[in-house]
Amino acid sequence: MAILLIFLLGVGNFALHKAVLESRHPLLGQMPWFVHMLGGRVSLISEFLILLAALFLIASDHSVWWGIGYVLYTAVNGVSAWLILTRRV
Repeated sequence: MAILLIFLLGVGNFALHKAVLESRHPLLGQMPWFVHMLGGRVSLISEFLILLAALFLIASDHSVWWGIGYVLYTAVNGVSAWLILTRRV
């Protein structure tokens, strides 16, 4: 059950990340050069690696704390994406 929840949160993180990249917010212009490599795909790869690490750690360790950590990570991503997409920053 935890693996499914983390996977679904990962899909949500990818959607938020893609929406932020496509928003053309001026804040993105201030990001380091590696964020813009390959049209933002490098940052999406890092998002995938974080998801993959969370899934592996939950599957191998059977610890709830990795899941809680990923839920908190998703919450921070959601708030920051909301702030960027609604132009509050």
